[in-house]
Amino acid sequence: MRRGSLIQLAAIAVVAAAVCTVVALWVPWLPDPAGKEAQRIDFVYWFTTVIAIAVFSVVAAVIVFSIWKFRARPDDDSDGPPIHGHTALEIVWTAIPAVLVTAISIVSAVVLAQNSNAGSDPVHISVLARQFAWQFTYSNGKSYGYLEVPLGRKTQLDITSTDVIHSFWVPQLSQKQDAVPGQHNKIVITPIRTGTFPVICTELCGLGHSLMRSHVNIVSQADFAKFLKGSATTGPPGLAVFQQNGCGGCHTLKAAGSTGTTGPDLDKLKQYAAQANRGTLAAFIKESIVNPGAYVQPGYQNVMPTIFGTQIPADKLNQLVQYLAQNAK
Repeated sequence: MRRGSLIQLAAIAVVAAAVCTVVALWVPWLPDPAGKEAQRIDFVYWFTTVIAIAVFSVVAAVIVFSIWKFRARPDDDSDGPPIHGHTALEIVWTAIPAVLVTAISIVSAVVLAQNSNAGSDPVHISVLARQFAWQFTYSNGKSYGYLEVPLGRKTQLDITSTDVIHSFWVPQLSQKQDAVPGQHNKIVITPIRTGTFPVICTELCGLGHSLMRSHVNIVSQADFAKFLKGSATTGPPGLAVFQQNGCGGCHTLKAAGSTGTTGPDLDKLKQYAAQANRGTLAAFIKESIVNPGAYVQPGYQNVMPTIFGTQIPADKLNQLVQYLAQNAK
């Protein structure tokens, strides 16, 4: 190939690379990482992106140059010249992709090993998923409907489910892990900045899937120590039970600041109790929690699990019933 043609090929490749680079850098493809593991995952992403841009630019340059340089003229009906294989070229275009794929595999394996290392003294938190809420239990036995983790310290999450398959994901922490009934999957996070970030279920798990949301608070280690010693929820005891069991994921209750719409509006419990005609308000509320299929409010489907009657201790259940009754309208 002549020198002029090589220059033209290189020019096309540079233009293609420049366009791809602008798109890659201009569009905010990834959230700002909040953990060391997310930073490593981002590095793998950009490492692979650079390789992909380079390969695409070379291939695009060859295609564009070939279409432009070797196109057939309108009046050319002749056969093209016979072309035989070029052994050296075939070796090159086989060896280079092999090297690139191997490089990506090695970098990914190193990052995977680093991200799986929980160290010698991680914070252990059990993550329980169920339709349609998250429950986070700490080593002191306390459970909450949201996650709180310390800045700069490794935290290991032990993730499982009570019913169907869910999937735990915090975009700013990058790692995603399925919550599977009867199986415990683990991920490690090492926060690098404080803040509040969403916890999302990314596995279609039923009618309330889109509302299966919580949040993670990344706080200083001193604040985390206070969190473990104190109570994470201020207000009536029933509010703590409401939040710890993820009731807000499906129900609206102004007093708790929840806006779920999968299940009936708990602000209208007095109205529902009158329609059901099943005894006192407290009795109706308790029955609806323990046996949600006993009465289904018109306009809603019965998707509420039947586990709460046995999962919530009797004293906590009474606190929840009283709290809902006091805030019903």
